[in-house]
Amino acid sequence: MFAAVLILFLTGVSTIYAAEPDSIGWLKQLVYFAIGLAAFAAVNRVHYKDLGVFSFWLYGGVLFLLAVLLVERFIPMPGFWRSIVPVVNGARRWIRIGPVQVQPSEFCKIAFILSLAWYLRFRENYRTIKGLFPPFAITFLAMGLIILEPDLGTVILLLPVLFGMLFAAGAKKRHLISVILIGLFLSPVLWMNMHSYQRIRVASVILQNDLVYNYASRHEKAAEILVGGPAELIRWKKDKGYHLMHSKNAIASGGITGYGYGEGPYMDGTLKLPEAHNDFVFSLIAHQWGLLGCIFVFVLYITVAACGLEISRFNPDPFGKLISVGIVVMLMMQVIVNVSMTVGLMPITGLTLPFVSYGGSSLVVNMIALGLLNNVGRHRSFTVAAKAFEYPR
Repeated sequence: MFAAVLILFLTGVSTIYAAEPDSIGWLKQLVYFAIGLAAFAAVNRVHYKDLGVFSFWLYGGVLFLLAVLLVERFIPMPGFWRSIVPVVNGARRWIRIGPVQVQPSEFCKIAFILSLAWYLRFRENYRTIKGLFPPFAITFLAMGLIILEPDLGTVILLLPVLFGMLFAAGAKKRHLISVILIGLFLSPVLWMNMHSYQRIRVASVILQNDLVYNYASRHEKAAEILVGGPAELIRWKKDKGYHLMHSKNAIASGGITGYGYGEGPYMDGTLKLPEAHNDFVFSLIAHQWGLLGCIFVFVLYITVAACGLEISRFNPDPFGKLISVGIVVMLMMQVIVNVSMTVGLMPITGLTLPFVSYGGSSLVVNMIALGLLNNVGRHRSFTVAAKAFEYPR
């Protein structure tokens, strides 16, 4: 598992270097990886069950940091506050203290998984509709704070993690399906109350179609429903639509085998792919190594997922089992969402490709998640009791 992650990281950092050799981004990524290794080792110094005792405190601390990000939205703050909580592209996602910059929503993923696993480990009440309210309340509390930053990617990620852990813990499938159907039923109401920039991201999936885009261009009401108005439609074409078009071109031009390392119009500067080192690093991998390179990357991720599920399957401890499931779902959903948005199947959310995309908080958090998986795998307990969560469906 660690070997697969190491190859993924080297693939990412080498791609960042090839795309921007004059930048120090690749060097920063090496430093972040070193910090991630230290975090990996630190997580393995304690038994994972000891972390469960403090899980709610950890979650509460992360929620406090998320609330700190939003203070200026409701209370006037002095000028120095912007140096602590900078506004980048209209979003408040980072807390900066000197040279250190932390993204609390990234660390929220780990704290959320630990606290939810600790809550679900010995309970049966979530097998009723009424009993689902506390787990959903734990989730929506973080989602509400994160959506105000805004950070749509992390919000999208938390719900699959919740459903995956509830299913693993024995929640009834018909109850989970009922919740999904209720969400779909309410989606038109949620859509009409979304900000225009949020609609633009979601509507990008269908705006790629020329017929849909041209129809919205000619009909103001359609443009208003889809993205908030004609002006926003034009902005999409120049912003997110531009990113998506070049992302798809970079992937398609790679063909079966790609141009080769550091080669191709999107690598030599002939064409420009915005955010290539971060959100769209997969596009550059496909551009250099083609379909075969993409398949190789997917095999590495499948290896990580298989190892995580194996750890979950053979661990009789409910807490360890749920941690493993939560981490696997978290990592694999990030892969699915990131790759899907680069090819236009999902909205562009800013969710990174695990261990590959540039980003300090993201890489460190993913290394902590890997450390937790390793911790659970190392401390498999022996028991003669019944298997965890063996309930009649």
